Parts: sequence; structure tokens; C-alpha cells
Amino acid sequence: MSPSTTLVLLHLLLLVSLASGDFYGGSVSFTPRDRNADGTYMVDFRYRNIDDSCNFASWDCCSGNCGYSVNNERGQIAHSTRERSDQHNQWCETETIQTRKIPSNRPFQMIQSNPGSWFLETKVDLGTRSDTGVANRSPVTATLPRIRVPQNCQRSYNLMAFDPDDDRVRCRYGLARPECDSCNQPLGFYLDQGSCSLQYGNGSMTDVYRFEVVVEDFPKQLITLSYNDGSSSSRAEITTTPSPTTTTEAPTTTTPPPACPIPWIDESPLQTSLSRLPLQFTVQVDLEAPTCDEGVYLPRFVNPTPRHGQRIQAEVNKELEIRVKAEATNSVVDAVIVSGPVSLTNHRTTEGEFVIRWSPTHQHLGQYFPFCFLIEGLSGSRVYQSELRCVLVEVGPRNVRAEVVCDENQMTVEVERSSIPEIDEKHLRLSDSCNTACDLQRYSNSTHIIGVIPLNACGTQIEEDDENLIFKNEITSFDNVSDIITRNNEVDIKFYCEYAKHGKVSLSFNAHRESVSVMEKGFGTFTYHFEFYQTSEFTQMVDPHDYPIDVEVDKMIYMEIRATSTAISAELFVESCRAAPFDTPNYSPTYHIIENGCTVDRTVRIFPPLNEKSFRFGMEAFKFIGVYDHVYISCSVILCEAGNPNTRCAQGCSSNDHESDDSHQRHKREAAIQTGKHHISQGPLRLRKNSESSVTNLNKNTVLMAGSIVAAVSMLCGVMFYKLKSSKVKYQPVPTSDFL
Repeated sequence: MSPSTTLVLLHLLLLVSLASGDFYGGSVSFTPRDRNADGTYMVDFRYRNIDDSCNFASWDCCSGNCGYSVNNERGQIAHSTRERSDQHNQWCETETIQTRKIPSNRPFQMIQSNPGSWFLETKVDLGTRSDTGVANRSPVTATLPRIRVPQNCQRSYNLMAFDPDDDRVRCRYGLARPECDSCNQPLGFYLDQGSCSLQYGNGSMTDVYRFEVVVEDFPKQLITLSYNDGSSSSRAEITTTPSPTTTTEAPTTTTPPPACPIPWIDESPLQTSLSRLPLQFTVQVDLEAPTCDEGVYLPRFVNPTPRHGQRIQAEVNKELEIRVKAEATNSVVDAVIVSGPVSLTNHRTTEGEFVIRWSPTHQHLGQYFPFCFLIEGLSGSRVYQSELRCVLVEVGPRNVRAEVVCDENQMTVEVERSSIPEIDEKHLRLSDSCNTACDLQRYSNSTHIIGVIPLNACGTQIEEDDENLIFKNEITSFDNVSDIITRNNEVDIKFYCEYAKHGKVSLSFNAHRESVSVMEKGFGTFTYHFEFYQTSEFTQMVDPHDYPIDVEVDKMIYMEIRATSTAISAELFVESCRAAPFDTPNYSPTYHIIENGCTVDRTVRIFPPLNEKSFRFGMEAFKFIGVYDHVYISCSVILCEAGNPNTRCAQGCSSNDHESDDSHQRHKREAAIQTGKHHISQGPLRLRKNSESSVTNLNKNTVLMAGSIVAAVSMLCGVMFYKLKSSKVKYQPVPTSDFL
């Protein structure tokens, strides 16, 4: 057999191994825990395994005393959502969290007892460091299970490599068994050892390539490692040139893993790394993309996606939230691929954001956790990936102590005063605190700051995905009640209630909306009333007990918005009105009725007002109502100083909402000539079915609830939620008519 034939055969054997094998990579990290009274050590190991069938890895000791396992927790992190176009196997990432009892802090070596040819050699040194006074800790590493790159696109993949002891971390290819098996360094790729960045230059053959990377940490100065048997060793900052980049051929047969032939302490002990960890994964080179510009076929990350390497602070028993979003003009953003702790979850909102959540517990306190993610876009049968980003989450103690209870129509949040001792509720507010019902002083007591927040008021925002409705608000601190912003934002407590949707089951927002009372400087306390009327005479108001109101398409409906105020010379202006299934300002989709003071629906009729503080209008009932179980009419209104030509009220219908807002905000700061915009709503309306002979009120529908709250003090990075408890809900049977 000729040498060229042998080379081709070896290459084919490598490809068969990747295509038909079960294992695609993995990683290891370890964290020392407390030393036991008997002198033994407890160490947590995190083994990540990537294969095609969600198997869990097992490990063997091959050098030194590795102790024994006292606890194992296993779970699935992520799995592929579609079959690869060129292979029948799918990938699945699992994690095993193993606590081992180690008799000594002397170095030892472990290897994965995998039947394949991926060894994942791990070398551990738990010696007490002279610079920190505690046991040595390993670097924190991570990447994603499967990375894809178009053949013609240059890419740089920054692997997560952080060291909690502030050591210098380097990444290199494995040089010999058991650091690696094939020990190949694929052509077209370059591994920057200092930055742990894998760079693809373009031009490689379309294929799946395996990477067997070794992650090592070196101190930044000379240190001593002390062991409990009285011995010690020294480590110095790495000064030698990087390891040579040699290439070896793949073996023609599969051999069992070697029994740790590489000694732990080599001929130059000062240059020996503190730890050696495996970081093994695959990269699939796909066919060429029409263009390599991000945002066309390759998804491009946009706000609020965190930047690569960002440090995010999490707290024990709080739910961490990371939001990721990407855009592409010629592919459809399809999914987020994420790797992190085993209990993370992710879902996609109707606004196109992916929300990654994780709830750290007390056992995670003081540890660091990498989260790596990318976005996939689809164009026909082609899959395109965004850049790879990783963030680092540090788990600290719980700061603000609070809980939230979710009821059918409101959220109740209670914050322990002792957890924010220097903040008074007079300097705390909700997202929109103009409504007097949103005043945090109203329900607070000597031990707790309490807010009772309606789901449709106080600036509550709604977020939706395929399965849930999420109502969100926040409590923030401020310096002066008149300030729009604050430079000393000491407290930011974000909270939400999550309601599960099941089929046509909806929330029981079927009650008549009460009047909204507001207090603003220069206008005192005033109240907005929003009512439906039977006729254009506006003499007979629809009885609040008759809600939801049944309407017929093309039949007129009549509405009045009225303000009562102690200010004699005031006038009302309706800036916008919309219809939506829920009466929260940001809900989408909506049906526009009035925008920027201009009528949008062609059937809108304006009727003479009762006085300057009222607005009467009517319109034909629209088919938008029939798309949902029920809808609300929500309006944005302003009260102005009557007769003043500088107010928004005097401007009337305007085609440029932003300019008018900026102009009148400046006038508002100079003197109290108009209020801010206030959100009011009424409803619901329900499309009357032809088969209905009588009007029946909707009964309360069954909902499932989960409450969560978030707290951030000073300038903590990221957004942190933690789940608390749900109130018990009284359920009623849903009438059959609600499902017609």
C-alpha cells in the first residue's frame, strides 16, 4: 500500500470516528470545599459530557490518591433541536456534579472511562497556596457542544478561560496521550494560547473537526504549594516559549486509554502548571455562505445581549436572568444554543428575545459559573450561527430580602426593611407612581415595605411567549421626587408574576375598570373616568355589572373620558387610544384608534364634550375584537393649563410625536403647565356571536402562577430574579361557551 493511500485511509477512519461515534467532547473543572475534621478534603467536580444519546460520563483514577465519590448529581444541560443535514446523530450535553472525599491534598490524576477515544485527562493539585492561604482552585472553562462555521467565513471563537485565583490561563493543543487521542491540529484553524482564542481562517474542507484542548493555569509570581504530609513544591510564572505545534496522524485502531504515562512533576517543576483540564469539542465547517457579513445570513447580536467576558453578579436563592437577542435579514432567527449549569432554562418571548434563567442555591455560594451561548438562524435547509459569547456569573450572598405573591389581578411585593436599612419608602417608587394606588407608603409597616400592584397599572409591563404571560415591574430608589433620573440609584428591585396559558384559558381581567386618581405638582389630585355609553346622547352609562360588554361588528360603541380636578382652568387632551387583549401600555399587537392626537380608524366620530375636561367619541365595533376572547380600549391622556398655547393640548393633532414630546417636556420643567401622560383603560369588549341570545359574563378562568423578584444593589451587572411563592387561587369551572 502506498503512503498516499495510507494517508487517505487514515483520514477516512478519522471521519468515520466522528460521524458514527457517540462522543463529541467534554470538559472538567473542580472546586475545593471545606476541609473535614479528620483532615480529609471535600472537592466538587463538574464533568460535562457531549454525545448523541445524553449519556453520563464516569471517571477512573490513574495516578495518586483520588479518594472516592460521596455524592453524584446528574442532569441534562441542552440538546440539539434538529438532525444535522449531513449526519443522522444528534448532540446532547449532560453534566455530572460529583463530590469526592480526598484523603490528602497531594496531586492526583483522573481520566474518563469512556469506551471511545476521547480521554479527557484531568490533573488536580489541592496544595495550600502561599499567596492566598487556601487550596488551589482550577480555571473555569467552557464552550458550546457544537460550533458551525461557513467554509468561506473567518471567525474567532473566544473560549471561556477564567481563573478564580487570578492565575494566568493558557490553552494549547494536547501533545500526546492521554492529553489527546488523535492529537490533530486541524488545518485552517489557529489556537492563540495566551488568549484562548480559536481562529478559523477559511478554506478548510467541509467536515466535522475535533479539538482536544488542554487548559492550564500558571501563577503570576513564584508561589509555594504546601501539602498535609509536610512536603511542598514551587510554581513560577511561565516564561518559556509556547509548545510546538506538531501534527500527528490518527491511529488505524482504537486502543484503550493509557495509564497516565505523563508524570505530574516533570523535569522542570517550576514550569509545571497548577492544573491541567480538558476542553474538547467539535467544529463543523459547512458549505459557503452567500455573504459573511453579520446580520444578513449570520445572526448579529443586538441589545440587550451581554458582551463576551462580562462579569455578572448573582445571589443565592434569586433567579438570574440573561437576555439574548439577534437579528438577520436573510435568515430566520430560530433558537439559542446555551451551555451553563445543569438547572438553567431558556424561553423565547414574542418580542424575539431569548431569556436564560438560573436559580443558584447556597451550595453555589462563592463559585463562578460560565454561560456560553450563540444564536442559530435558518435559511431553507441551511443553518447559520452567530458569534460565540460567554459570560461569567459569580454567586454571592443574598442582599435584599423580599418576596412576591401573585394573585389573579395584582402582585404584592414585600421587602424587609432590615435588608435595606438606609432607604426609606418615601424614596422608593414603582415604574409609574403617579397613580395614588401605586404609593408604596400606602401599605408599608414598621418591618416591611409593601406594594400592592395591579396588573394593569403602576407601569406594569407585559411580556409573552408561547406558554406564559409575564407581568413585570420594579421598585427603584430616587433622590428627589421631581427627578426623572437619579445619579445615586442604590436599590433596583425587579419582580414579576408569570401566568401559564393553556389553550384558550385567559386571565380573569373581566372586571369593570375603576377610576384612576393621580397627584401631580401644580394640578393637585385629579381623577380620570373612562366609561362606555349606550347611545350618542351620553345619558345612559353601561352598568359596571354588565362587563364584559358584548358588541356586534359595525355597530357603534360610545366612550367618554372625563377628568375631575380641583384646578379650575384645566383641559383634557387624549393623545392616543388603542385596542389590545390586555390593558398594559406595551402589549403588542394593538389596533390603533387615535395616534398623536389624530384619528386613525376611519369610523371614529368626535362628539361635543361636556366641558374642557371631557372627551367623547364613538366608532364602529371592529373585527379585531373577534380575534381574542376580549379586548380593552386603552388611552394615553394629558391634563393641561387651559388657554396656554405652549401645551401639548393646544397643539392638537401632530404628525411628529417625538418633537412635540421633547418640546412640551421642556415647558413642563419650567412651570407646571401640563401633566405627564397617564394610561387609562376600560373594558373588556367581547364580540357577540350570532348564536348568543343573551349576554353572559365571563367566569374566572384557571391560571397557574409563579412569582419572582429581583434585586440589584448599587451597580451590579445583569438582571437578577429569584422565585418565591404563589398565592392559592380559587378555581371555578369554565363555561363551555367560552370555548366556542
